[in-house]
Amino acid sequence: MAERLEIPAPRNILIVMLSALGDAVHVLPVVNALRRHWPQARITWVIQPVPHQLVRNHPAVDEFIVFHRRRGVDAWRSYAELRTHFEGRHFDLLLNLQVYLKAGLITALAPADVKLGFDRARARDLNWLFTTHRIPPRPVGHVQDQYFEFLEHLGVDPQPVEWRITLTPEEREAQRAFFSKLDRPVCGIVVGTSKPAKNWAPERYAQVVDAVQADFGMRAVLIGGPSRIEREAADRILALARTKPIDALGDDVRRVVWLLDRSRLVISPDTGPLHIARALDVPVIGLYGYTNPKRYGPYRKYTELIVDGYSRYPGEDYPPSMEYREDGMARITVEEVLRKVERNVRGY
Repeated sequence: MAERLEIPAPRNILIVMLSALGDAVHVLPVVNALRRHWPQARITWVIQPVPHQLVRNHPAVDEFIVFHRRRGVDAWRSYAELRTHFEGRHFDLLLNLQVYLKAGLITALAPADVKLGFDRARARDLNWLFTTHRIPPRPVGHVQDQYFEFLEHLGVDPQPVEWRITLTPEEREAQRAFFSKLDRPVCGIVVGTSKPAKNWAPERYAQVVDAVQADFGMRAVLIGGPSRIEREAADRILALARTKPIDALGDDVRRVVWLLDRSRLVISPDTGPLHIARALDVPVIGLYGYTNPKRYGPYRKYTELIVDGYSRYPGEDYPPSMEYREDGMARITVEEVLRKVERNVRGY
């Protein structure tokens, strides 16, 4: 077993994890464990605007530094602005949980004694050059367990695994107003992701919507963001479904949270709302074909509800991996999804 990193109790901890809602969800059990282990430490998190909406009021984080990423000739301004946030600051411990160059550059800029990152084999874009210490190499596993390796290396217990996503009183009131108008439990339908290869066909979603509403006594609510891909998918579902679902797409991440929070069941491809649903302990049927569910699936719960199009044949014993399978989502049938709905709703 690799030696742990022995350090004095840190007073100031910096988390570097910038992008993606799903990744932000996976960071939450890490910050909760750090808070339990070092209750006096000040925890700061460098994050991008969209995931910041999700976690902005989290009780385990003292401060968020929002990184506004620019592209092209203005990219340097993003890092110059960040440098001003670091002026006069000092961190005892930095956790670089992201393996891309932008996270490495931020790690390089941050004034920290210990900069802990991934081992050379897993750190992309030469990210390991920007850290002072690295976790030991391990085989590919679930993303959540991968983040827990940082805690293990520091001697911090990740148990119990807690996300602690909370809603404000105003959000609870908006949630009550929305759901009070419905006379049936809600099945949240996450219509897609920004990556087309992860998405399921709208024509099949429309059939699921009709069955959910006609056969299972639920109200289908379409959930998603403002991207063109999601809007087009939702419009196609609305055009094809005979029993019309509620269109709840929008650009408010917090609204997505309270919609998921009160859903009876959620159906989703591998995207942020799936992991939010899991964190809220809402049953979620995960549609996996492009990404490996053993690496990216809901963490240690609702795995029996995964519809596995990633397998190229029934019973394929594949390991966790970062391999993408471009044709996987097409293998997921309407019948398979409805069997998972029935299993959850009727208990078999």
